[in-house]
Amino acid sequence: MFLTLFCVSSFNAIKAQSDSLLSVQQGKLEATVHKMEMEKPHSAKKALILSAVLPGAGQVYNGQAWKIPIIYVGLGGVAYYTYNNYTQMKLYKEEYLYRVNNNDATLHPDDPDIANNTRSNIYNLYEDYNKTFQLSIIIATAIYGLNLLDAYVFGHLYDFQITDDLTLNISPEIIPTIQTEPLIGRGISFVPAASIRLKF
Repeated sequence: MFLTLFCVSSFNAIKAQSDSLLSVQQGKLEATVHKMEMEKPHSAKKALILSAVLPGAGQVYNGQAWKIPIIYVGLGGVAYYTYNNYTQMKLYKEEYLYRVNNNDATLHPDDPDIANNTRSNIYNLYEDYNKTFQLSIIIATAIYGLNLLDAYVFGHLYDFQITDDLTLNISPEIIPTIQTEPLIGRGISFVPAASIRLKF
């Protein structure tokens, strides 16, 4: 009788303990799932918007801050090139218009590079600087566009996992081939080959 009561009470205690442990584990699982639902996934669109507002900000958001110096060196170099071409273009334009309106008198008599050039040469220099100025604007736009494209593409690839196990296996194989020859007839021959398997 006592043995039966002891077994029943032990079973009830074990069952209560396992139910309590199960409810604790279930609570932890629900909390983990809720936390995962609350965490916002990485957004390629957000990376794009950040880089549009401030070049390089999308790269920081993607965890690739090392790209910022590349972006700003490119943009800075093109900005200097654009400014230099603009000032030279403006200088030769003013000089050309001054000569047209003042019987070939020069606006810059102290500058021999300008004063010793003819009106047609001044106009040609203006045209050259104007073309390079427009080209530099195109290059600046391309660098800005590449900044946006890089942020957007790597924003999509942010959660993409690549294993470190990159192996290349080459193994020999013998491939059976059926040959038809007019005098001998049909036959099976074996051709040595190799199979290549690349594991990512």
